[in-house]
Amino acid sequence: MCMKQLILSLLIGMTLIGCNSKNPFFSEYENEYGIPPFEKIKTEHYLPAFKEGIKQQQAEFDAIAENTEAPTFENTIEALELSGVLLDKVSSVFFNLYSAEANDELAEIANEVSPLLSEHGDNLYLNDKIFARIKALYLNKESLSLNDEQNRVLENYYKNFVRSGADLNEEDKAKLRDINKELSMAELTFGQNLLAENNAYQRFVTDEAELAGLPEGVKQAAAEAAKEAGQEGKWLFTTSKASFMPVLQYGENRPLRKDLLLAWANRGDNGNANDNKETIKKVMQLRIQRANLLGFKTPAHFILENKMAKTPEKVYEFLATVWQPALNQAKKEAYDLQKLMDEEGKGEKLEAWDWWYYAEKLRKAKYDLDEEAIRPYFKMENVRQGAFDLAGKLWGLQFTALTDYPKYHPDMEAFKVTNADGSLVGVLITDYFPRPGKRAGAWMNEYRKQHYRDGQNIRPVIVNVGNFTKPTSDKPSLLSMDDVQTLFHEFGHGLHGLLAQSTYMSLSGTSVVRDFVELPSQIMENWCFEPQVMKTYAKHYETGEVMPDELMEKIEKAGTFNQGFVMTELLSAAILDMDYHTLTNADELDVNAFDKASKLKPLFASTPILYEVVKETVKSAKSPKNVPSIPSKSDILSFFAKYEDTANDTTAPFRLSTPSWLLLNSSVPLYVTKSAIVATLVLTAIFSIFEKSGLLDIIRLPI
Repeated sequence: MCMKQLILSLLIGMTLIGCNSKNPFFSEYENEYGIPPFEKIKTEHYLPAFKEGIKQQQAEFDAIAENTEAPTFENTIEALELSGVLLDKVSSVFFNLYSAEANDELAEIANEVSPLLSEHGDNLYLNDKIFARIKALYLNKESLSLNDEQNRVLENYYKNFVRSGADLNEEDKAKLRDINKELSMAELTFGQNLLAENNAYQRFVTDEAELAGLPEGVKQAAAEAAKEAGQEGKWLFTTSKASFMPVLQYGENRPLRKDLLLAWANRGDNGNANDNKETIKKVMQLRIQRANLLGFKTPAHFILENKMAKTPEKVYEFLATVWQPALNQAKKEAYDLQKLMDEEGKGEKLEAWDWWYYAEKLRKAKYDLDEEAIRPYFKMENVRQGAFDLAGKLWGLQFTALTDYPKYHPDMEAFKVTNADGSLVGVLITDYFPRPGKRAGAWMNEYRKQHYRDGQNIRPVIVNVGNFTKPTSDKPSLLSMDDVQTLFHEFGHGLHGLLAQSTYMSLSGTSVVRDFVELPSQIMENWCFEPQVMKTYAKHYETGEVMPDELMEKIEKAGTFNQGFVMTELLSAAILDMDYHTLTNADELDVNAFDKASKLKPLFASTPILYEVVKETVKSAKSPKNVPSIPSKSDILSFFAKYEDTANDTTAPFRLSTPSWLLLNSSVPLYVTKSAIVATLVLTAIFSIFEKSGLLDIIRLPI
């Protein structure tokens, strides 16, 4: 090398070192808990860290592949587990913030890095030499004297490689690489379009009379939102559920209810630059191609192969079994709601945007329970503390608010979690309020997963994210009953991550078989409205008064209210999801037409009206004053006739699911059905076992 080239190389090297020294990802985090230094991380830090992280891990892959020593668990599986430290660091921060704090700059980075990560993943899973080492270990695992955890991680690596195309010939591997790259971009586009739709929709109200029926707190929040948007004196509603759901529940203005519900349901289906119909078609084409290439008839066959249900047929069988009683109950609920509407004398027929409004009225009439009157007892901080206290009673955990820590947004709060002896369990971050850039829904994730490295137990940094009602200038965040349940649910996922004690990161926390992952969260839900638990957190935000026993009893009695609607909405989403993923060809897919032609239609058609069931239900009502007159069979048949064609009407009460909603988590196809297919199956089985063994009584011991 000539002197000029040498000097140039040295200058470039020094520049890179200088840049890296300023990049927080290239050094150890300075705080003792492993919380990323959010305030120091700039947009320009991500791409260099991603590229260097990929480069470093690829070198580690190459070292494993080229190792001339015979494969051992240590030099192959553990080496893979310990690889990619830098890539894990930057990925965990970027993708968590991309869900909670997205902007145009992050979107550009995501567009650039997504195909790089897809290619990087293929470089591992399609590496013949690494797979040969893993396969050799797997075929001889009985002679390796591995413990249960080691056996599990070895099995996972082998099966993941096979399911990722390791056994394909070189021509098919090249095809798979192209499919994976295209699919990663299509799924990314879907999410970006959905977020853009959420951010774009603004419904301003100029006349306060249009807000009749809305609680003052809802109006105040809408007024402050309008002021923040530069429209002081108006009221602003968006497609955030915290914004539009109170309107659906309490708003007397029917056109406003319709506007907001359809705006939410039609996200990605507006024929604009954010329209997702062609994106969905592309996603399904690619998923079908990938499944076929890997030897499966449909994406569903591929996804379900290593799940409890095993086959699409079993899933459909289960859904159909649950659908029948759920639909019958929903029809009875629809009858009651229509009766309420008829009593108003307006001659209106029940539509999707009417359901929540009249359901709220019916709940108040049946149980003397007004959810808005309950909210003052559900201050967010109190509910969260109630979840913390419950974890303390069950597992001896203590939660201490941190005061000096890095933040990515003022809404973020962090808690040090310790055992009773003071030893560190981990850190829990909460981020509960909606804002532009945050995707809808609620979720749990990790900024750092628990694992062992160099003999040290690395404790996790967990985040719970939600979209609950924001505080106003004079009121704290007051949760709905659904919000309370969601907070406990996500906290259950958080505990799953916090309490992890795994040697290997790939097995840590929620990295379990998909059939099980919802169980801890579902179990935590079961605690939230238990009176013993409610007394720890259900305190009026102004007076500090604990919710009266009679109000708790009303909540308990109303626990099964409207569940026909809830279950049919969930099941219709699951069925439609299955319909998409059992497609064998999507080249001519028309998303809207397909939605209407779903297998849901024959399920509706095959469901009997069950007049006798309705009749007997009316007869057996406990409170005579609430007993309606028994309608004639012809009246019921006439009324229910409308709902037999619900599958053809996307606005029908129990037909609200759209492809946009179904493919929200498009990177994990078919997981949207887990609540119906997996959680219900698992919970039913587990609780049946518990009940027979007497363990159910232990679980329900008073606190």
